[in-house]
Amino acid sequence: MPQIAFESPDQPEIIALIADLDAYQLTLYPPESVYALDLQALLQPHVKFAVARDADQAIVGCAAVVLNSGYGEIKRMYVKPAVRGLGAAKKLMALLEQAARDAACPLMTLETGPLQPEAIALYERQGFERCGPFGDYRDDPLSVFMQKRLV
Repeated sequence: MPQIAFESPDQPEIIALIADLDAYQLTLYPPESVYALDLQALLQPHVKFAVARDADQAIVGCAAVVLNSGYGEIKRMYVKPAVRGLGAAKKLMALLEQAARDAACPLMTLETGPLQPEAIALYERQGFERCGPFGDYRDDPLSVFMQKRLV
């Protein structure tokens, strides 16, 4: 069972994991439909970055929550394909949700893509429902917007 904790994203293993995520997303979507945060954005104080490690302490997944005024947005959710189905994503989501609750966010939001049905199913199992665009997003046929009320 993966161990989950908040860590700094500026570690070489995490940078490599995020590069894997970017490469994967660019096989599915054009660059203009990939709304990724870069390392500098992930290092901001209003961002909580969670890491999943296996029994050998190797990094196997990550996710972040951006604590905005009025909502927390999930970003950079990724679990290595070899360890999917072992609970890392569920545990990452639980830690991010707790961080949003601790910050008094009434709502959690996320944007994912329609070509990632496993991700959409995970979010639905965690209580997220589809919604319209939020924040600075525009309506995009390659985006699925979801939210979960925390109050």
